[in-house]
Amino acid sequence: MPRTNRSNPKTKHQAIRLRKESTPAELKLWSRIRNDQLEVTFRRQHAVGNYIPDFCSPKARLIIELDGSQHLEQGEYDEERTKYLQALGYKVIRFWNHDLMKDIDSAILAIRHAMEETNVPNKE
Repeated sequence: MPRTNRSNPKTKHQAIRLRKESTPAELKLWSRIRNDQLEVTFRRQHAVGNYIPDFCSPKARLIIELDGSQHLEQGEYDEERTKYLQALGYKVIRFWNHDLMKDIDSAILAIRHAMEETNVPNKE
């Protein structure tokens, strides 16, 4: 089990760069979860150890990943990353960019459900 979720300075700089280069799917989801709209704070491109999840809520212990086509070829890496984050106590949920762009409301419902599973109250 990982001992810490502290990130190194190189990872933090990479996270800053990724925030500046957000994908359309990331921007769309961010518009629906930012400013505590789900009653918890989400951080965008927040470094956790050597990884940079797309969205992270430390309070809810929830990580949201948005996957594009490149993830079809990196399943092993994604699995290793998910196991690491789960070992730190996070629940990891994933959405395909295409699906999120077509139906953001279903993604929001899935996020609310995941928050219920981690015992975090959400807004109705």
